[in-house]
Amino acid sequence: MADALTRDSSDFVRRKFTYDGVTKTVLCSGDTGPAVIVIHEVFGFTPSLARLCRWIRDAGFRVYAPILVGRPDAKNVEKTSLVRVLSLCVSREFTLFAKDQSSPIVDWLKPLARELHAECGGRGVGVIGMCLTGGFALNMAVEPCVMAPVMSQPSMPPTQPGGIDATPAEIAAVKSRIAEEGLQVRAWRFEGDSLCRQPRFDTLSRLLGDGFLPVVLPDSAGNPRGMKKLGRPPHSVFTGDLIDAPGEPTKLAADELIGFYKQRLLG
Repeated sequence: MADALTRDSSDFVRRKFTYDGVTKTVLCSGDTGPAVIVIHEVFGFTPSLARLCRWIRDAGFRVYAPILVGRPDAKNVEKTSLVRVLSLCVSREFTLFAKDQSSPIVDWLKPLARELHAECGGRGVGVIGMCLTGGFALNMAVEPCVMAPVMSQPSMPPTQPGGIDATPAEIAAVKSRIAEEGLQVRAWRFEGDSLCRQPRFDTLSRLLGDGFLPVVLPDSAGNPRGMKKLGRPPHSVFTGDLIDAPGEPTKLAADELIGFYKQRLLG
């Protein structure tokens, strides 16, 4: 049976994490297992993101969702406002349009991963970034504790379809981990996505070789109540454009995502 979406986030505990003078709220859920960091889209922490967090938690992980924009609960709506976009454009924490450059907020996320690994133990930490934050999982994979990075519809820089928001040094570090440790970087997108296009996946495949494992879903797999309702191609693989029903390609993708975390973090 499909899980009903709810704005109730009472099963998440708020905590603060501070690094280099920057303090942000992190929503946490789960009592046992390795840590998985779920980084929200431009909408913030939404009911569909909370649903994904619960699925990962119920599979045996402790889930941590840093709040980078929006309210620190599941009352955020999956709708981009002009104010939100403008605030991101002028924010010093995000680099939206530059190619081969990561966002400064990643320097806050990396020590978060280190702290959570020290707290939760296990083989390492899982990470998933989405859309605006999709490339963050690749940036964070330079950390030895990040063992399962996932990029869902990575969309930055939006004006350069084949560009990526990672520095050459970060790419070199990840390539080294792929060669020496067998690190894998998983990625998902919809075929007709206008923000995350095939040239970006082609660039990642060229740079990371066999260590980059992409999945491209047909647009027909997208939820008709998601972006399609607005007359646009589906975009959010694991949240707003997911169809929560057995056998649906997006639900199978979520199962595969969790299976990746089990393989890499639980063994």
